[in-house]
Amino acid sequence: MKTFHVKYALFPLLVMFLSACSVEKFIPEGEKLYTGATLKVDTIGDIRDLKNIERELTTLITPNPNTKFLGMKPALFFYYKAQRERPGFIYKFLNNSFGEEPVYFSEINPEQVEELLLNRLDNNGFFYSRSSSEAIIGNKKASVNYGISIQEPYTLGKYQLDRDSLPIYRELKKLIVETPLKKEDRFDLDLLKAERERLDNGLKQKGYYNSQANLLIFEADTNQYNNRKFDLFLRLKKEVPKKSAIPFTIDSITVFPNYSIEGDTIPVSNQKKTTVNGTDFIQNEFYFRPELLETYLLFKEGDLYDANTSKITSNRLSSLGSYKYVNIQYTELDTTMTDGDGGSLAADIYLAPLTKRSIRAEVQAVTKSNGFTGPGIQLTYSNRNLFKGGETLSLSTNFSYESQLSSGNNSSLSSIAWGVKGDLIFPRSIPFSPKNFRYSVPKTKISAGIDYLRRSQLFTLSSINGSFGYTWKENRYVYHQLDPVSLSYARLTNVTEDFQEILDDNPFLRRSFEQRFIAGLLYGFTYDEVSDLEKDYPIFFSTNLDIAGNLFSLIDGGSGTIIGSEYAQYAKLDADFRFYLRWGNDQTLVSRVYAGWGVPYGNSETLPFVKQFFSGGPYSVRAFNIRSLGPGNFNAQQEDATTDYFDRSGNLVLEANLEYRFPIVSYLKGAFFVDAGNVWLTGSYEDLEADQQQSAASNSLFTDGKFESDWISEVAAGFGFGARVDIQNFVIRLDLASPFRIPYRPENDRWNIPFFGDKGNRMTLNFAIGYPF
Repeated sequence: MKTFHVKYALFPLLVMFLSACSVEKFIPEGEKLYTGATLKVDTIGDIRDLKNIERELTTLITPNPNTKFLGMKPALFFYYKAQRERPGFIYKFLNNSFGEEPVYFSEINPEQVEELLLNRLDNNGFFYSRSSSEAIIGNKKASVNYGISIQEPYTLGKYQLDRDSLPIYRELKKLIVETPLKKEDRFDLDLLKAERERLDNGLKQKGYYNSQANLLIFEADTNQYNNRKFDLFLRLKKEVPKKSAIPFTIDSITVFPNYSIEGDTIPVSNQKKTTVNGTDFIQNEFYFRPELLETYLLFKEGDLYDANTSKITSNRLSSLGSYKYVNIQYTELDTTMTDGDGGSLAADIYLAPLTKRSIRAEVQAVTKSNGFTGPGIQLTYSNRNLFKGGETLSLSTNFSYESQLSSGNNSSLSSIAWGVKGDLIFPRSIPFSPKNFRYSVPKTKISAGIDYLRRSQLFTLSSINGSFGYTWKENRYVYHQLDPVSLSYARLTNVTEDFQEILDDNPFLRRSFEQRFIAGLLYGFTYDEVSDLEKDYPIFFSTNLDIAGNLFSLIDGGSGTIIGSEYAQYAKLDADFRFYLRWGNDQTLVSRVYAGWGVPYGNSETLPFVKQFFSGGPYSVRAFNIRSLGPGNFNAQQEDATTDYFDRSGNLVLEANLEYRFPIVSYLKGAFFVDAGNVWLTGSYEDLEADQQQSAASNSLFTDGKFESDWISEVAAGFGFGARVDIQNFVIRLDLASPFRIPYRPENDRWNIPFFGDKGNRMTLNFAIGYPF
């Protein structure tokens, strides 16, 4: 009954508010508020896709009237109130945030709208259509009724090229064979423009350096039919410049590998010249080895000019990582017909190097979701073009100190970490030639590093790692990474009695740390359309395959060890799919699904700890701290608090996210989101379960953590909102989230009211750099 009284008490207040929002009293004398327009469509003959045509025509009826809400116009009401002599802070704020200026009938031009409607119909083949309009005038308001009578469209009969003896017509004839225009296609001006651009691009790839789309003309002939057909004829404009109708050949290629953007003052004759396969390299100071640089050029002396090849060559040179400026310039050497049908070009390639050496220092203040906070420093030294072949050497070292400020029994934990890493990147695929990869030059990367972590009161973990592999872009959207050799060795030392007790009580965790050697193959595939801002519905897909231990298993003689240490055997696969829906003023709805599965085999009973999946944290289910979920409905809170950081992982992960992003003001963005997910254990752990029973753990990790048919009931879920400072793609993010599904609570008590529930973990604040996905 209480809810009933509240609803009916609020109803009169709502009615009073909406009544107060009436705007008719504010409309000036002599003006009438424009309330919109209707469009009535009549058709003659068979017309396909009529709904889409009506929708397109409706977008041409402008301007739009002021927006309505429950029959009222609050946005216009706020505007009028803000124009008073003393509007007050509230109305100023409401007007700035939601207000709209009035749209008066005096601003409407029905004749112009009719002209736009008929023009659009003509552009789409509905010739000889008719339009009408009628103004509906009221006391303070006015509207317009538009009418359109759409004729049956003209469709394509035949598409052919006019005959001519010029060489360009021979190329056009070949290109027309591949036209997307088909017989019976409706006349469409936009399709004809796209066809003209396609033909022009095709000519530019066949040597026609001076080709332009506007030199091509389509002529539509409707006189040969009585059934609304048209024939399409293609020809060149009259009096086309001679140089636009002949192909050009590249006569010479000159590369300046050490060019200064400010301009070289040393005469070319005084600079050192080297010729490789007909290409001249001129540099006053030897900067880049010509025999290597030549392999990145996709055209050579004597080739026909090709705009696409020129663009790809420029991209390849830019991807070397040695140059900040790449410019390919062509000069016409002969615009007359030297042998009856062509001209010649000189190609000059100017390359301005980046600074060869650099040192970067970063001071960091880190706050993690698991409660660890502290300062850190990172130093990086880079040497570009190390061996004068575009190689980049990068050496980095880092040091950090973290302390867990408040986490129950863990409040006294601290850690010291440092590491040294070296990367040597070759801008080519060793041992393959760069010319085997047309779109982008692959890079060969050799890495090696040492990491040290000292966790007070627990353990010391030291590791060395190294890898050899390749990265390359197949096209604009597709990226590959392949590491055929990936090695790491980790050693756990200085184990305290407290941590040894954790390992004894948790055989799953103990086995994870015993696998010291990890050696295998890594492959990653990424398809990414997100950076293409012209796409309203871009997608992102990434998958990674990690296989380890097979080579060692062939040479270890069945011992399961290498150099006296156990190695890991497993296969691991994960996939990340995202769909972006963009609209309006920088608004985006992002949906994401992530899944991963790792299978230990051979001499491994578990995945190594560093290879296991975890859930929770600023890039996962944000209503829960990092590594605080799973496996399954396992409740670590019933165990010693110190174990909580370590054992919340599994070999199967499933996650889903939905996030709405919107602008607030300037660089400040906002978001609402829902996250769900968890990790589980799969497979058989009979030996480990026996050890677990011997340790008398009351809440079995293996029983509660296994992936079963009722897994959906063990999914954690949370809701939240966030603020992001986005300055040219550098993003600082704060997300506040709270759970509405807590899997580690009793099965009939897992639902929670976000932010206001009383079932623990009321809210989590996530601080991070970059978007979560």
